[in-house]
Amino acid sequence: MAASIARIGAEVAAAKRWVGPDLRLVVLPEYVLTGFPMGEPVERWRDMAALAPDGPEYAALAAVAAREGLFLSGNAYESDPHFPELYFQASFVIDPAGAVVLRYRRLHSLYSPTPYDVWDRYLDVYGMDAVLPVARTEIGALACIASEEILYPELARALALRGAEVFCHSTSEVTSPALTPKQIGRRARAVENLAYVVSANSGGLHGIPIPGDSTSGGSEVVDYEGRVLAEAGGGESIVASAEIDLAALRRNRARPGMGNLPSRVKPALWADEYARHDVERPNGLDGRAPDRAWFAERQRDSIARLAGPR
Repeated sequence: MAASIARIGAEVAAAKRWVGPDLRLVVLPEYVLTGFPMGEPVERWRDMAALAPDGPEYAALAAVAAREGLFLSGNAYESDPHFPELYFQASFVIDPAGAVVLRYRRLHSLYSPTPYDVWDRYLDVYGMDAVLPVARTEIGALACIASEEILYPELARALALRGAEVFCHSTSEVTSPALTPKQIGRRARAVENLAYVVSANSGGLHGIPIPGDSTSGGSEVVDYEGRVLAEAGGGESIVASAEIDLAALRRNRARPGMGNLPSRVKPALWADEYARHDVERPNGLDGRAPDRAWFAERQRDSIARLAGPR
């Protein structure tokens, strides 16, 4: 991880020289320090890959942000002293002073623990504002969305209702010349919420038995009307860079009309309807480390409930 952070630091410095001194935000891909679990038990992955929230890896990343004078967003597996048996997947934003101004723990994950799996205890410890954080910064109101969570409109909408203007999307996803579900999701979330999406995908996979270019390319910047302002091809790249025009975004959010979708949302209607449905349930782990098979069983239970009476 230390070697990866040193490489990232050099590449961020090069990106600033290439893009220009007004580069203020860099988003790194998902799994950028570790890759992802390949069947290891939860306890093994926690001990091997999870960063301490106040650990040396975050200090090293903070030094990169401070040295280059920019906001650095990324994604890592993370331990938590309140839940010592588990790990979470966290997205973060570090400001130019080297402070972590946003820490978001992924809420939708098929094979990893999430705050929802220890929901009551998590809320007791952190509260709802920490579950759905938005950082109000000099470059706008920032929020993080992790990987496939771009496919869940409720998450982006909740963050936008809390004021988010720019979604930092760290991802590691399969790319294709054809439009993929996550590309569609990014455009949809941008339009629905009048928000920018800055999405960083992996530049390739190394050291595991998966074709290396499966997740190569596709990093992009999408504006608040769903237009792709820049997109990277395959391999490691800084090509996906573009200007974020907050003044234009804010004018559109303040303008009455059919296109101002956030102003036309009916939260109470959907809160009542959603409350009727029993799908994935909270508090399934109660703080204990699950066997990997538990995650598949949880999904089968949810599918069975979806197939039942309405």
